[in-house]
Amino acid sequence: QIAQCIQDVLQPLGVGVVVEGAHECMTTRGIHKRGVSMVTSKMLGSFREDARTRAEFLRFIEVGNGKR
Repeated sequence: QIAQCIQDVLQPLGVGVVVEGAHECMTTRGIHKRGVSMVTSKMLGSFREDARTRAEFLRFIEVGNGKR
């Protein structure tokens, strides 16, 4: 919904959205693992259609490198 809203309002050539969140239930109940997070993403336009554009965006935000 975030990516689509940006697309609808600004009408750019592409939109890339990456959201990271922590589930408190993973750290306080049941599994008791610290530092567990989930990452979700949505790519529209050029970010979806052009692998090089998408790769550059993901490199820029360093997804998976723990440097967000």
